[in-house]
This record gives sequence, C-alpha cells and structure tokens, in this order.
Amino acid sequence: MYPTREQAENLLAEALPHNPGPWGDHSRTAAHCAEAIAAACGLDPDKAYVLGLLHDIGRRFGKRHLGHVVDGYSYMMELGYDEVARVCLSHSFNDHSLTDYVGNRDTTPEETALIETQLAAMVYDEYDWLIQLCDSLAGAEGVVDIEERMSDVKRRYGAYPQHKWDRNLALKSYFEALCGGQNIYDVADKAHFHP
Repeated sequence: MYPTREQAENLLAEALPHNPGPWGDHSRTAAHCAEAIAAACGLDPDKAYVLGLLHDIGRRFGKRHLGHVVDGYSYMMELGYDEVARVCLSHSFNDHSLTDYVGNRDTTPEETALIETQLAAMVYDEYDWLIQLCDSLAGAEGVVDIEERMSDVKRRYGAYPQHKWDRNLALKSYFEALCGGQNIYDVADKAHFHP
C-alpha cells in the first residue's frame, strides 16, 4: 500500500521543517525521474512518483546516515504504507547487502538487525530497482550524471565499491532497454528539469 500523490506531497512538506536541507529537492528529483522512467517503460508512473518522493522520508527524523533507512521504514510501516517502507529500506542497498553500505553506520544493534532481517526476506522488484536508479540520478539541483553522483559520494566518504558502481550502471542499462533503447537522461529530461 502507498499514499496518493497528494498525501505523499503533504508527508514530504510536513517533514522538511523537521530537518531542513537539500534532501527535499533530491526527493522531488527522484520522484520526477521515477515517474518519467516508469511512464516510458510500462510501470505505474503514479506509484513510481510516490515511491521516489518518499524514499528518503526517514530524513524527517534528523541528520542520520544509515539511520535514515530504518527511520523511514519504521515511519511508513506505522502509517500502513508497506510499499513505501520497502523502498525506504531497499534504495540504499543495490547489492542487497548491508556489507558495502557507503556512509556512516549510525544505527543501534537493534536497528541494524532490523535492516539485515528485512533485506534477507526481500526479493527486489522493478520498483526497488527503479528507485535505486533514481536515487543515483537525483541531485538537489536536478537530474545529474550517474557517474558524477557516484564520484561525489566516493569523494565525500572515501570509497565506493566497484560492484555497487557497476550495479548502478547495469540498472541504467536495464531501464534504458525497458524504455525501448532511449537514453535515460533524455527520458528524465536532464537538460531541463529543476525541482
């Protein structure tokens, strides 16, 4: 289950004052990309938009790194939005593992166990993959080059595992094929979109 577009937009608007920052525009860009790509490849664009908009909703609870994943998951489960909870968790783990998470691990042992348990039970679908891709395409200023975004993460955190890098590029190729061979940056209107 997931909220309507209007409900999702209200959830984001309500969340931003709790933790102001660029994550709001990043989320809007991810939603834009998800909607456009979904429409071009036969997925539900409204669902994709909502999932993209709320994938980082855990940031509502403060400046956490890995913690935003479990915060978003728990918050969306409390509201009954299990499909959003799922992408709050899955968007950070394109390799389906906590092992190579890039960023600070600021979760309690209980939160870490929750992430590991839920990931182990999950079989990723095209919406999980789509939001993983869109997270890598979404800057606060608009649609960005996926390799530039990964390079930025590598600069900020000192590392970016090669298999995660390769997986993001494979997701880009996968969705380009689903979109009939269209360039993903054209589909997402990289040249013109700004949140």
